[in-house]
Amino acid sequence: MTGTSETSTGADWAAWQQSWDRQQEVYLPDREERLRVMLDMVEACTGTEPRVLDLACGTGTVTARLLDRFPGATSTGVDLDPALLTIARGTFAGDDRVTFVEADLTDPAWRSLLPYDGYDVVLTATALHWLHSEPLAALYGQIAELVRYGGVFMNADHMIDETTPRINAAERGQRVARMDQAIRDGAPDWAEWWQLAAQDPVLAAPTARRFEIYGSDHADGDMPSAAWHARVLRESGFAEARPVWCSPADTLLLALK
Repeated sequence: MTGTSETSTGADWAAWQQSWDRQQEVYLPDREERLRVMLDMVEACTGTEPRVLDLACGTGTVTARLLDRFPGATSTGVDLDPALLTIARGTFAGDDRVTFVEADLTDPAWRSLLPYDGYDVVLTATALHWLHSEPLAALYGQIAELVRYGGVFMNADHMIDETTPRINAAERGQRVARMDQAIRDGAPDWAEWWQLAAQDPVLAAPTARRFEIYGSDHADGDMPSAAWHARVLRESGFAEARPVWCSPADTLLLALK
């Protein structure tokens, strides 16, 4: 993990990162594989020293993998969640390759808070599904304006094809069984992880603010198909867009400017 593990507050940022990873893997057992493919495509399209925008960055998971693999890269992480940003900032404290910005992606002015006018790469993973189609399409247009010519945008998220209900049902049954087994093995689920964060002396206040912002939980958007995402990205100004990795319910979609 890049950056310091502990600060004068006593928070063990490495432990919180590991806890977050374990909780996420309850729902996304192939999470590391999709991130590996994401970084493979970063290297293939833009090289090993890109300027990256980590969109809806959370604890900085994507940025951590990015800098571990490409030490010459730089990253700007953007999120609205004060608790996850607290972990991210603690993790990367003192690393001048990384900047974090607290911003609401549904506010058109969010780009004015960024330290750069353009990026080689914009990455996001399992975050934008809470947006409905109309605001997501608007966000894609804003992202297209940030990505330089030849740069890429990648979104790894839930993109369910509603034309295959029997396949979806079979995948859902297998996924639920794997989730149940992970929890039996001791991994925290989403609700339990947030309960632990609320009890931590350093994270309690930002966690409370987080629930003031989002309420008890995020509501998912309408989660359109990968074909919808690819079409809207092309309409937004990307030259090409298609999936480069898929699991039964999730897709890593790449768009080239």
